[in-house]
Amino acid sequence: MSSVNARDRLILALDVPSADEADQLLSRVENGVGFVKIGLELYTAAGPEIVRRAIARGKRVFLDLKFLDIEETVRRATVRVAEMGVEFLTVHANRKALRAAVEGRAESRERSGLKLLAVTVLTNFDAGDLRDMGIQWSVADLVAARAKLAAEVGCDGVVASGEEPAAIRQKVGQGFLIVTPGIRPAGKGTDEHARVTTPTQAIQAGADYLVVGRPIRDAADPRAAAEAIVVEMQAAFDSRKG
Repeated sequence: MSSVNARDRLILALDVPSADEADQLLSRVENGVGFVKIGLELYTAAGPEIVRRAIARGKRVFLDLKFLDIEETVRRATVRVAEMGVEFLTVHANRKALRAAVEGRAESRERSGLKLLAVTVLTNFDAGDLRDMGIQWSVADLVAARAKLAAEVGCDGVVASGEEPAAIRQKVGQGFLIVTPGIRPAGKGTDEHARVTTPTQAIQAGADYLVVGRPIRDAADPRAAAEAIVVEMQAAFDSRKG
């Protein structure tokens, strides 16, 4: 049996256009989830205040802003994020940006709580998209290489689709966090994600946290949808080897 509590490993993506809608969704899921992801859309609409409101409701916060800029900008922005009490922050897997984020966290008075996650390859990308960018590697090889880079510079984990954890584990071992978006319970559509997995598939492959948006947000009963996903996740964690 696993010692993992699956409820702690489900992250609800607050992919809504306003603070009011975020509050409504959180009220509907109640205690069904304890960890939420705030991305570009909601952060652009509501700013740091939405982070403070989520934390005030007792939620852990994953701020998914995918930082990529010159080092000084990334460093200073990471300091601000750490001081908000955010738990996870995404940074694109560029060596200079990752190092700057690690430096910014170290400068913050709240640095112990923030975990830095490298964005390997976006889940709507496939091999054709990489070729368009002049990258000849396969998705799996590029993800693994970027995960190794993230570990080397001091990041805590990566964001990667459910197809990649096995390759990542070969490069970085068990202590490195793998956060997997693009999760769809069996029978649900893929939407715009090119690489989609079910909760069971992702966890069995080695994912530590799952990010779920539309299957909960758009459900008639979001709390029930979240609870069903937690049950599936718990069974997968309990049966996982290693």
